[in-house]
Amino acid sequence: MLNLISKASAHTCNGSTRRDFLQVGSLGALGFGLPQLLAAESATSNDSSNDKRSCIMIFNLGAPSHLDTFDMKPNAPAEVRGPFQAISTNADFQVSEILPKHAEIADKFSVVRSCYHTAAAVHDAGWQMLQTGRQFTGGVNYPHAGAVLHYLRGRRSDLPAHVVLPETMGRGGGNLPNGQAGGFLGKAFDPFALMADPSKENFKVPDLLPPNTLGDVRIDRRRRMRDAIEGRLSELEATESAKMLDSNFDSAYRLMSSQQAREAFDLTKEPTAVRERYGMNRFGQCCLLSRRLIEAGVRFVTVNTFLTVFNEVTWDIHGSKPFTTIEGMKNIVAPMYDQGYSALISDLDQRGMLDDTLVCGLAEFGRTPKVNPAGGRDHWPQCFSCTFAGGGVQGGRAVGASDPIGAVPADRPTNPGEIIATIFKSLGLDLHAELPGPAGRPFPLVDFGVNEITELFS
Repeated sequence: MLNLISKASAHTCNGSTRRDFLQVGSLGALGFGLPQLLAAESATSNDSSNDKRSCIMIFNLGAPSHLDTFDMKPNAPAEVRGPFQAISTNADFQVSEILPKHAEIADKFSVVRSCYHTAAAVHDAGWQMLQTGRQFTGGVNYPHAGAVLHYLRGRRSDLPAHVVLPETMGRGGGNLPNGQAGGFLGKAFDPFALMADPSKENFKVPDLLPPNTLGDVRIDRRRRMRDAIEGRLSELEATESAKMLDSNFDSAYRLMSSQQAREAFDLTKEPTAVRERYGMNRFGQCCLLSRRLIEAGVRFVTVNTFLTVFNEVTWDIHGSKPFTTIEGMKNIVAPMYDQGYSALISDLDQRGMLDDTLVCGLAEFGRTPKVNPAGGRDHWPQCFSCTFAGGGVQGGRAVGASDPIGAVPADRPTNPGEIIATIFKSLGLDLHAELPGPAGRPFPLVDFGVNEITELFS
């Protein structure tokens, strides 16, 4: 939390002092700390006058079984194919019977069935790789794709450039960074995390509300009150880098005082029928909120389907507690995801937004080819599936293929670097561009020789 304390003292009507008021809590929530602000450099923005592209990254925390969702093996032995039937779609691939709404919109998205990575089979290692394109090694924390976009393009409006819904990931078991931060770009490029459940009846965005210590002080007095502390900042403002403080203070102020931001987060403005179409659950309402945020000018929204793999019904179907059974996936997880995802794709399409909005469904790995003794499937980074829709991607395609039991890619192996390159390509970023990396050294957006998944675009 950034505390800006003036020598003056003034009392609000509830007895709070100006000292209390100037504890700018929302700066901390936005990821801005004073050391990071003073160290951050101005981001180099591209010309965004014609920039319309955005991205919604749905991260399927827990890792869906590709063999039970998008890469069915109906001719494999029972212990491989699992309990579900493959169903036809209006595209050139089949999906699982537990995703019937996906089957109805399959012409709008494509599936890459040959994804893999070489990191350890632990959740947070995969989280890092699939959101940054690189493996966490040598203590280097790489930036999320949304942080890279924020750095290169900046924000479009009062709203943040990158928002995470409903909150950032929790524990994954590997004690590694989860990949949902600004990484070496600095805290100023961390996403804005909602930290609330939009499906709750009393849903509010904490960081759009005045701190409790303010009582009845009007929020528009924040800027005027800042005048009281200008003298204390004079020694900081004498340096070039300290000028960043003003812009980031203003960013936080704009968010807290912006009518545009309040309206974008206000789901009560949506008709009840629309909300119910997405599903009156946390994931469904996060998908709806992501559409509203993109409409309002947010560049990148990350939606976490779940927050942790422990003691929560998720895609992590090991088959026994504290994890999820295949029945739990069939009856709870898949219907929720099927409804929310299909509603989002259809809504974006009907509103004319899908061409400019990439929606990618990612996961940290797949599941073992054989069902385990508990009736579930375990971690398997050697092969998994990801989906892509909109943002220039051609729908209705199956790219790549796995072997007959879904164990390894048999055609067009696709690594996390290529997945992130595909996101960047859809957003119109130059894959040869560079970032200010660790120790100030130039750092490429993607590693040398890594390209987008071209089959998705042509």
